[in-house]
Amino acid sequence: MEPLLRIEELSVEFISGKQTTTALKSVSFTVSAGEIVALVGESGSGKSVTSLSILQLLPSPPARYSSGKIFFCPDGQIPIDLLQQTSRELQAIRGNQIGMIFQEPMTSLNPVLTCGSQVMEALLTHRKLSASEARQQTIEWFEKVKLPDPVSIFSRYPHQLSGGQKQRVMIAMAICCRPALLICDEPTTALDVTVQKTILELIRELQREYGMGVIFITHDLGVVAEIADRTIVMYKGAIVEQDKMRNIFINPSHPYTKGLLACRPILHRKGERLPVVGDFLSGLTPEEALAHSIENVKIIEKPTTQKDTTPLLRVENLSVWFPLRKTFLGKTLQVTKAVDDVSFHIDKGETVGLVGESGCGKTTLGRSLLRLIRPTAGQIYYEGKDLLASGGEQQKRLRKDIQIVFQDPYSSLNPRLTIGSAIAEALKVHHILPTERQRKERVAALLEKVDMKAEHLGRYPHEFSGGQRQRIVIARALALDPSFVVCDESVSALDVSVQAQVLNLLNDLKKEFGFTVLFISHDLSVVRYISDRILVMNKGRIEESGPADEIYFRPQSEYTKKLIASIPKGIVA
Repeated sequence: MEPLLRIEELSVEFISGKQTTTALKSVSFTVSAGEIVALVGESGSGKSVTSLSILQLLPSPPARYSSGKIFFCPDGQIPIDLLQQTSRELQAIRGNQIGMIFQEPMTSLNPVLTCGSQVMEALLTHRKLSASEARQQTIEWFEKVKLPDPVSIFSRYPHQLSGGQKQRVMIAMAICCRPALLICDEPTTALDVTVQKTILELIRELQREYGMGVIFITHDLGVVAEIADRTIVMYKGAIVEQDKMRNIFINPSHPYTKGLLACRPILHRKGERLPVVGDFLSGLTPEEALAHSIENVKIIEKPTTQKDTTPLLRVENLSVWFPLRKTFLGKTLQVTKAVDDVSFHIDKGETVGLVGESGCGKTTLGRSLLRLIRPTAGQIYYEGKDLLASGGEQQKRLRKDIQIVFQDPYSSLNPRLTIGSAIAEALKVHHILPTERQRKERVAALLEKVDMKAEHLGRYPHEFSGGQRQRIVIARALALDPSFVVCDESVSALDVSVQAQVLNLLNDLKKEFGFTVLFISHDLSVVRYISDRILVMNKGRIEESGPADEIYFRPQSEYTKKLIASIPKGIVA
């Protein structure tokens, strides 16, 4: 039988002036009806370019299809080459016979239209329905994707929904016309593990119900094991391996696939150095890759001193409430308790993980420690001094001693400043080093510490990959030699291979500089790997706390058990 989708020798180039970059190199694969095929690889491997090529959504120019064919054959019809279709013919296919769920629902949904009207638009475009029929079908689809109170959500705007709810609206929009092929481009990236699990189950359930073929794009091999029938591994624009999902996990043949599988934190003991993909590409075995990774690191550990029993940071009965409704005169009638009566401590040199779902109060708690958010009640003591009562010079010194690595490195860097200027700015503000030349030398040394190069000083943030930008903001946080660093979801949206590099880097720098870390994340497998102790947060309160392995392997709270059960663990040979 003719497959639903057949791609033959597809090559795509991007032309910029006189420079030509090859994004895809002779890519060929098929997708059958009722089959879920996963496209796996790091950022830049060509996954999204492949998916966008199917619907010709790449801007032309600069994109150019230099060779290949993309045959689409729904319901046993005569195959058509999508690359040869006119704009009008493609418009009848997009959203109708081929649906697509994009990576970031907030930027994919129109912020000035209600969620219901956006799904209705797809139905009215491709189906002969009245407005009332389209409205009724939209509400029914909201019920099928398990959105709470579908009638209410129909009238809400995207910013009024959570990340998981926005993704469900996108799913409803993509499949409301019952397409033969569904393309899912990183639909669960940066979502909580519990939300991710429900989204994966929902896609699988709808795919079985309607017999759709599905292309599922991801960089997370754990997610692949949860959903895919067949896996295609891409590297630098080419397919290096494709097989049934189980065979890829148990007996990978290409070194790149072996590297992607080996560097997941869930497979390693707490604190053990993670192997990186580059070692496997150089022909090393998993054991040699791990040994090579350890040999190549040069760490100058700070001299150990007798352990101080006084905590570096102590939080007592901290609350952060946000007003939800006010009277005309400004009196608060209703509040959101983002952080509610939280108490904990962090010892000097310790890494404490703070884990929980989105909206549980993790980020609010982390930012309140730096006084970026003013607490409603409670005390924060740093080295025995009350942070909330300090001011003036004392506050300036604390700004130097306590630093934060934000979740999105791109939005936390000024796009108009070179990275050299961005890092040096902190040195200027705190009058560290008297001359420009000395500061430049310090910045170059910091970049070397985070595996960047001194010649990168004059480049701008947009000229770097996501992993490189994360290294830059880590270097900026360390410029002032802080005693305490808050890492807020600093690896959540990174490829698993880049994530391994950043986690290794944090462990190396912690040994060399001796700082204390609060590591905030929704991924318990990462938190367990890097942390000494874990605090589990739920609805603004600390649900459970204890040693990392104790929380991970022997959780007491039902909420913690649910978080751990939701982690995609993949298949271990």
